[in-house]
Amino acid sequence: MNHQPVTQLQIDQRVYDLYDEYCHGKIDRREYLKRASALALLGIPALAMATSLLPQYAQAQTISFTDPRIKASYVNYPSPGGNGETMRGYLVQPAGNGPFPAVLVIHENRGLNPYIEDVARRAATAGFLALAPDGLAPVGGYPGNDDDGRTMQAKLDQVKLRTDMLNGANWLKAHKLSTGKLGVTGFCWGGGTSNFLATAMGSDLQASAPYYGAGAETASVSKIKAAMLIHFAATDPGVNGTWPAYEAAMKAAGTKYEAQTYQDTQHGFHNNSTPRYVEAAAKLSWDRTMDHFKKYLA
Repeated sequence: MNHQPVTQLQIDQRVYDLYDEYCHGKIDRREYLKRASALALLGIPALAMATSLLPQYAQAQTISFTDPRIKASYVNYPSPGGNGETMRGYLVQPAGNGPFPAVLVIHENRGLNPYIEDVARRAATAGFLALAPDGLAPVGGYPGNDDDGRTMQAKLDQVKLRTDMLNGANWLKAHKLSTGKLGVTGFCWGGGTSNFLATAMGSDLQASAPYYGAGAETASVSKIKAAMLIHFAATDPGVNGTWPAYEAAMKAAGTKYEAQTYQDTQHGFHNNSTPRYVEAAAKLSWDRTMDHFKKYLA
């Protein structure tokens, strides 16, 4: 018997809200499914909806790791002040001799999963030298599933974890195949970290394109020199609530920024491994991100 996949429009908003709690580590997988089952008493097939939202990473691959347009490898780099002495990342270069403008791709709150690796490959096919660090490297690396990855990342020293991302940005910028022009993009936790890096790196970062990430600390916004392209989901109160203060600080500082909100989307709409994925919004936002980087990293 063939079962049709659950689509985004068929999922009750209450299930999305539960999934958002689960994704951000507020409840574990068992509690997530338990609460979803309770919604069935209201006549909602919530358990099927909840299960469908769990990632299917085989769906996420859009660029094969053997694609002739790119060359991918895992690399190690020093990370002083981080959670370990060295970090591991996924480096993807376009075919050719370079040098290339560089883009750091920052994962969500669960380590370097296959979706983020695919995003790095997408950036490389667009002509960028891309590095996707694995924040879990000091504790053994992404464990192969998001539940364990989320738990592992939550236990890390969060200040040192950001330092690991900063070290990755600096290592990539100085790479022999890099032009020295650097952009950063990231998703969820990685979006918030993309905002943080814009404050931490100042003029060393040329462009940032965070996806549904918490705004930077307003007191540090005046340090931002990068051109900012900030992507929001329409239904994402936790993240969107940080925007007014962040925008006010950027306006006061004269920061070059653009904000885009994608209608009928939930947090995580770019991730094509779950039904939160919205193809039109994901494609439009990614095209905008690539155009943003081509403009400011040229």
